[in-house]
Amino acid sequence: MADVRVTCINKVPRDNPYEGITHLGGTGGGGWRWTRQQVIDSINAKTNTFYTLVGGKRADIGVVRGPSGEYVRTYADEKWDDNLLALPECHS
Repeated sequence: MADVRVTCINKVPRDNPYEGITHLGGTGGGGWRWTRQQVIDSINAKTNTFYTLVGGKRADIGVVRGPSGEYVRTYADEKWDDNLLALPECHS
């Protein structure tokens, strides 16, 4: 199992705080970009763990079930947080 750092996201539309993340990505391994569903499947299968590192503080990414299905969210300091939405845009 790999522990993978997420450094960017894509969401449509980008400026809408209520629309979902479509892709997550990072620079590890020469750069990567996965769909949200690929990340969810990997977390659920326990094949990878994902995290963000903002201001020197690690936040693990977990899967949360909402009214519209599963989505990803960060968890740090014993609470769920939305810091994924603050990450910059991934470039294809």
